[in-house]
Amino acid sequence: MADSHTTRALWQIHFCVLLWGFTAILGKLITLPALPLVWWRMLLVVAALALLPKVWRGLAAMPTRTRWAYAGIGALVALHWLTFYGAIKLANASVAATCLAFATPMTALVEPLLTRQRFRPGDLLLGLASLPGIWLVVGGVPVNMHAGIVAGVASAALVALFGTLNKRMVDAGDPLTVTALELGAGTLVLTLLAPLMPRLIPAFAGPLLVLPTGMDALWMLLLSMACTLLPFALCLVALRHLSAFTAQLSVNLEPVYAIVLAAVLFHEQQELTGTFYLGVAIILGVVFAQGLLASRRKPAHAEQIGVSETHHVAD
Repeated sequence: MADSHTTRALWQIHFCVLLWGFTAILGKLITLPALPLVWWRMLLVVAALALLPKVWRGLAAMPTRTRWAYAGIGALVALHWLTFYGAIKLANASVAATCLAFATPMTALVEPLLTRQRFRPGDLLLGLASLPGIWLVVGGVPVNMHAGIVAGVASAALVALFGTLNKRMVDAGDPLTVTALELGAGTLVLTLLAPLMPRLIPAFAGPLLVLPTGMDALWMLLLSMACTLLPFALCLVALRHLSAFTAQLSVNLEPVYAIVLAAVLFHEQQELTGTFYLGVAIILGVVFAQGLLASRRKPAHAEQIGVSETHHVAD
């Protein structure tokens, strides 16, 4: 029976990772600029979670100071998604997914500073090992995509930051309540940023209150419900039956799925060189090595997976 539960959980987590891989694909299909794209995605998820009485009960029971802390993390989540989808618009889905893989070695370096954990020399070595991969990725894309790489690396840095902060508060709230609070705060932050965005980063700017129409509306619903809420709920079940090591290695496949899907659906391999893919291989090697180092650490709570395209499972 235990083997049956584990096998089912493994299929479930891989299905979740495949759905997360589609977030980059849908981000390319949706014609909205990065700001309204992220705003609508967050708003739709929050609206769906607001229908659950459990979320409101969890919010009422949460201390005010904790609410503010999660709201601050939500602001970082919003900026992460903004830069991630900005990277897709400025470059392509393959570049954005590759840059997001940088979050794993970045987290290894940021986490000891923010959580006062013992620094691990092996993590520093892995961070240094990823540098040749970064160099090859930059050299393997056209010059007009370099702005997308900058946005993608910023997105990965934000993942490392808010993921580590979430770990510090891992037991401070119900996962669904935390997700609703963080994404609700993120929606508010983007609303406040919208008037400033044309001057700050014109490439990301766009009107918020224009309803997505046609295929954009369909893709947006799929992004919000099928690629955010559904895998979040499924992960809550699957992680009960998987070791941290197995889960970590599974979710680290997300950039692979995204790059393969981008090649099949958009033929992005024609825009990129072999040097780029060699850099991808080095970076993914670092990511999986980080999974090996993290194999003995406890699994993270689901709120750390629900709001990020990197979905770190190991603490």
